[in-house]
Amino acid sequence: MPTALITGATSGIGAAFARRLAADGFDLVLVARDETRLAESAGRLKLRYGASAQTLAADLATEEGLARVESRLRDEVDLLVNNAGFGHPAAFPDVPIEDEVRMLKVHCEAVLRLTLAALPGMRERGRGAVINVASVAAFFTRGTYSASKAWVVNFSESAAAEIGNPRIRIMALCPGFVRTEFHQRALIDMSGMPGFMWLDADDVARTAMRDLALGKRVSVPGALYKAVVAVGKFVPRGLVGAVSARIGR
Repeated sequence: MPTALITGATSGIGAAFARRLAADGFDLVLVARDETRLAESAGRLKLRYGASAQTLAADLATEEGLARVESRLRDEVDLLVNNAGFGHPAAFPDVPIEDEVRMLKVHCEAVLRLTLAALPGMRERGRGAVINVASVAAFFTRGTYSASKAWVVNFSESAAAEIGNPRIRIMALCPGFVRTEFHQRALIDMSGMPGFMWLDADDVARTAMRDLALGKRVSVPGALYKAVVAVGKFVPRGLVGAVSARIGR
């Protein structure tokens, strides 16, 4: 059985990946901070899919948590899904510096270190894949969140090019607004966002796995967000930043 390790696996996109991969016959390693939710998630996956689901409680903003997951990735893991992440309720520069640094550790340092921990085994076996969950925000300018996600996209494309093995795939996944706990946890009021802007987490995971199989290095789920990203490439970045700031307020 192939093995997949998913960070941020107990809710939202991470939980959707767990369901999808369990249905596809993967053995799972679920990573999150909350041991209780991890155990509940593993139990549901075993009951519904008969899946083997190991749990690993780890805070990826800490050295101890990162080292624990790195160690597990040095065993045989065929697919790594770097999904853990969060948002800030306030805008730059009003976010406390310790919160900004924590975001960079989870969104950037963890993605870098966990990818590097998984790759030696994949290169030795001559196969494997990494999905780094970024965001459509990566293509626009809106504080540390969008900057960190832009790094994830650039890193993923660069790493895929450097590896140069078509059987080892590294892809950035860039969804738009997804119905998850993300905004609630960040205390961000999304009540005014129209329904057509929202994506379903299971649809996002399904699109990601399809695009990974197709060898894409960047996946943008949904026709609407594909159009948004395409148009954004032709709009001056200063104007994009101004519009993003107005939307954020």
